Amino acid sequence: MYKINVNTTDTFKLSKDTLKALDSVEISSDTYHILHENTSIKAKVLKSDFNKKTFKIKVNNNTYNVDIQDQLDQQIEALGFEIGASRQVNDIKAPMPGLILEITVKVGDYVKENDTLLILEAMKMENVIHSPREGIIKSIKVNERETVEKNTLLIEFES
Repeated sequence: MYKINVNTTDTFKLSKDTLKALDSVEISSDTYHILHENTSIKAKVLKSDFNKKTFKIKVNNNTYNVDIQDQLDQQIEALGFEIGASRQVNDIKAPMPGLILEITVKVGDYVKENDTLLILEAMKMENVIHSPREGIIKSIKVNERETVEKNTLLIEFES
């Protein structure tokens, strides 16, 4: 069962069987022609975020913001957790004791998610520490060739 919120005001529940029963034809990669109860509907996906399950859809010249929740999303919500919520990471700590081999960023640098921040050698292995988010480097608390313990603060992001 899917829970579908439209424009944050209307909520519908649809089963997979109901969705399969729709008579739809894909006209182009983002445009569909749908027949529902002998009514012709033209739908165009204007914007989509598959990770957040949000869509902006134009249906017969009306635009709708649509949020879709599958069964897992509904269970998470019922337990009182927020779907898609994540704590913003503002600092990077050493995941293990080791030696800082290289620092690839400097204070004030803008980094993207997954950019390399530094290389930590632990047990003769080089561990690349990547940025968990986009942001600006606020401070670097360690130096190259410095040994660190587990949970030592390495880098801080601006909030």
